[in-house]
Amino acid sequence: MKQVLLITLVLFVSLSFSQEEQDKEALLALKKATNYIYEGNNLITEDDFVSGEMAYRQAISKQANAVAGIYNLGNAYYEKGNYEEALFRHQQAAKAATSKLEKHKAYHNIGNILMQNKKCKEAVEAFKNALRNDPTDNETRYNLGLAKICAEEQKDQQDENKDDQNKDENKEDQDKKENEDKKDKEGDDKEDKKDKGDQDKKEGEDEKDDEGKPKDEKEDKGKEGDKEKEQQKPKPQPGQMSPQQIKNLLEAMNNQEQKVQEKMNQAKEKGVKIKTEKDW
Repeated sequence: MKQVLLITLVLFVSLSFSQEEQDKEALLALKKATNYIYEGNNLITEDDFVSGEMAYRQAISKQANAVAGIYNLGNAYYEKGNYEEALFRHQQAAKAATSKLEKHKAYHNIGNILMQNKKCKEAVEAFKNALRNDPTDNETRYNLGLAKICAEEQKDQQDENKDDQNKDENKEDQDKKENEDKKDKEGDDKEDKKDKGDQDKKEGEDEKDDEGKPKDEKEDKGKEGDKEKEQQKPKPQPGQMSPQQIKNLLEAMNNQEQKVQEKMNQAKEKGVKIKTEKDW
């Protein structure tokens, strides 16, 4: 029994000693971090940003949750215009903060950084969080009012831009539809012209004969040809014989001459003299 009690006592003393060592190390780290923070503040005041930034980083390395070091480093970035890094550090400080005062300051600065980045809607929420931790800060309340006005203007601008975009899209759709309608109309006109051309061609072919010549032209030429033939055909003149009459007359004379010749031949055979001239 005494042995058990002795072992328990030894363990208790050991744990107490270990806890004291840890507490001493934590106190030493806090002290070193605090010293670095003061050093950083002095350097930043002297406009030595590089050395001040290094001092704040050493403070954070000694105590990761050193809210003052994180917060002051964020402020240093803000003064230099590095809003992205400043926002990261203040968000980190708000998360590490253990008191409402620390949270209020961190959220207040977060709101200011968001306003610089033209993120007014997000800034409104940051200032609201700051006022939840300290409702008495009039500066935060004033900044919240500005953020609300900015957010409303941005919303109106976004709505206007959206309306303009919709108008542009509608106009593009309308122009596209008009172009399509125009193409369709041109296509219809082209088809109408083609159909009309085919019809005219067909009518032209119908008007042609088998030789490919227009019928009217052939008929006209036929009439003209007949007219020319009639003009070329000799017509009997008054007091003159026609070719047919001359032909008949020649045939009659040939027949008469043949008869006379036959009579002369007969007379010769009989020894009778026949006169070959007419008596007057």
